Amino acid sequence: MKHRDSLPPPPLQPLLYERLVEDALREDLGRAGDLTTDAVVPEGSRVSATLASRKPGVLAGLDVAIFALRRLDPRAEVNLLKSDGESVAADSDLAELKVDARALLSAERTALNFLGHLSGIATETRRLVDAIRHTRARVVCTRKTTPGLRTLEKYAVRTGGGANHRYGLDDAILIKDNHIALAGTIQTAVDKARSSCGHLVKIEVEVDDLDQLREALALNVEVVLLDNMSLDQLSEAVRLTDGRALLEASGGIDQESAPAIAETGVDLLSVGWLTHSAPALDVGLDLSPL
Repeated sequence: MKHRDSLPPPPLQPLLYERLVEDALREDLGRAGDLTTDAVVPEGSRVSATLASRKPGVLAGLDVAIFALRRLDPRAEVNLLKSDGESVAADSDLAELKVDARALLSAERTALNFLGHLSGIATETRRLVDAIRHTRARVVCTRKTTPGLRTLEKYAVRTGGGANHRYGLDDAILIKDNHIALAGTIQTAVDKARSSCGHLVKIEVEVDDLDQLREALALNVEVVLLDNMSLDQLSEAVRLTDGRALLEASGGIDQESAPAIAETGVDLLSVGWLTHSAPALDVGLDLSPL
């Protein structure tokens, strides 16, 4: 089965990011506001501005950036030229604005921080997705997210063509090595999990070797996480599983290793660095007085 392209995710509801943006603006404005802009720029001045990419990449977070600008100038006029999920070249214009000059300068860094960070995640996700496009495997992110930004970062992964693993501890059961160590055995951990969870909650078990895989499969769990296994082990795990559970490969997955890992036949490639270490996309604002 070949990889299937996914549609861009629907835009995030503003309620999911409004408070995050407002908190970021408060953090930057501090106790006295923008001392530099308030001193230098006359009140009521308006400017024409262009939001632009400095480097090629995949966009994510345009609505979030625009909200930051409009939060300080609700009357800002915005003409979006691109949308989230689009691949853009270097020096591409993303949006045209007519906005209060003080508001623009005060909100600029917050807007660009969000847009650059989220677009960086989307860009690296797209590169990884493209690297395994010839396989059936999908790229998924993890809970290794910036505290407070999980909703936005996981949205950026989806925008880049990836998929999301758990949002939090409350939407699925993932029995890891420490759970097994405390429970005593995989079976004990799975039995306890099954007796406590609802019928819609899936159970995933992390395994370190093929013997643990066999034990997990015998318990009819829905997903097995194959932790830091070699390519030969991954291939054998696919053969042993024979479609009875989803297989998720984890550990040391990057642009170079991803194709060979996906070619073993696993279903998912779990990649934590997409959300915690992806470099920001370079974006900027160019302005001129009206």
